[in-house]
Amino acid sequence: MGRRDALRLSLAAGAASAVTLSGVRFARAEDGATASRKLRGHLPTGARDFVYLPVEIPAGVREIAVSYSYDKPDVPKGTPGNALDIGIFDQRGTALGGRGFRGWSGGFRDSFAISAEKATPGYLAGPVDAGTWHVVLGPYTVAPQGMDYEVTVTLRHGEPGRTPRPGYPPERARGRGRAWYRGDCHLHTVHSDGRRTPEEVAAAARAAGLDFITTTEHNTTSGHAAWQGLWGDDLLVLCGEEITTRNGHWLALGTDPGTFLDWRYRARDDAYPRFARAVHRAGGLVVPAHPNCPFVGCQWKFGYRHADAVEVWNGPWTADDELALAAWDNMLVVGDSWLPAMGNSDAHREGQDVGLPQTVVHADDLARRPVLEAIGSGRSYLAESSKLSLRLEATTPGGGHATLGQTLRAEPDTPVDVSLTLRGAPEGATLHLVTDQGTVRTATGSRLTWRTTPSLAAYVRAEVRHPAQEGSGLPGAMAAMTNPVWLGSAPERGGRGQ
Repeated sequence: MGRRDALRLSLAAGAASAVTLSGVRFARAEDGATASRKLRGHLPTGARDFVYLPVEIPAGVREIAVSYSYDKPDVPKGTPGNALDIGIFDQRGTALGGRGFRGWSGGFRDSFAISAEKATPGYLAGPVDAGTWHVVLGPYTVAPQGMDYEVTVTLRHGEPGRTPRPGYPPERARGRGRAWYRGDCHLHTVHSDGRRTPEEVAAAARAAGLDFITTTEHNTTSGHAAWQGLWGDDLLVLCGEEITTRNGHWLALGTDPGTFLDWRYRARDDAYPRFARAVHRAGGLVVPAHPNCPFVGCQWKFGYRHADAVEVWNGPWTADDELALAAWDNMLVVGDSWLPAMGNSDAHREGQDVGLPQTVVHADDLARRPVLEAIGSGRSYLAESSKLSLRLEATTPGGGHATLGQTLRAEPDTPVDVSLTLRGAPEGATLHLVTDQGTVRTATGSRLTWRTTPSLAAYVRAEVRHPAQEGSGLPGAMAAMTNPVWLGSAPERGGRGQ
């Protein structure tokens, strides 16, 4: 990229989210030939979110390989340095929606290759057809000095070979009929920025006592076909994606296999509703992930209008989760709709436990649609491990009964008996009943009861917490928590109808 391109990029940086620069052209060559070209450039601070480098590919190419590097100058403390993501689109184009999408590895890899027979994890195997491909760079953060980059594109000529047919997971496991099932719906493998293979994640899920998992790689569907032979009667594998925009991350859960969701937009672009609707058409759920994460680009800025649930608990309990819990609880009180809470591990590597936490759902069967319906209905609680189980229910003297995600229909002054029963509580744990007024009852042990009326409590939910650290001034870490039981009446749930 020359000085004129750099100046144009800098002046137009705030006008849109992407720019296309000058690229490279390859000539047709004989089978067995290899040709490489380098693209060098400078990105100023304030560069566009995505920079496209065109690559003119002739007929007769068997494989395209791309590697890249960039400088990492010293920056003042507290100032973001350089971080550059990478991916590629084929000759079908780069328009929002991802029709030409062929892969994304973010900043996790410095090289990748694609052919008809195979592709680097994170990328999609298929023919390297002639036309204009685009290497896409995502300058996630740029140092005050700017960023110098170098991209090397290598073409290997020859017969294209045959693309294997993907083996997608089945929609049903054996299950136990209508029962409680445990799942972790936010997981990463080597198909994005995880260190584990799918084989290792499946083994960890079984060891954690899980019944279902969802594959949610960052901005790619390459993991959907990576679980061949790893599912079984005891483990349901659902397809999904973690969409990592510059204004927050969200999970597409339980979508049709192969469904790709774009990430190249911000909240101000008004594109998110379009892709949320696409998830619903593909049979999935929209779940904002770690909404209070403090890292650049992670905090949720899109609002909750189109969501079906929200990830309140992400990995081991931290202050971020405490903030997410408070915001979620406020949503239960304010407005005319509510979202169920989810808990997922977001595990990437060894030392991050799959199933810490997990969402435990009461579903009609261990199958895709019943599990998603239970998550979206709030018939669930969150727990730090499969050692812990609980039951929260509300009853009236006249025989009324409701449990998680349900509504106990009763007149305002009708007595309501609430009971929380716990098994496998960690040592020293405290049980809490929480309503729209806050915490109303606390106890130790394995059981807690309370009498109220719908006029005094719009809902009741439960928390089980570890002992607080002395002198911290913070509540103890969460061991388990529930979705609410509504008393009297309930607001509508958010999501598909919005």
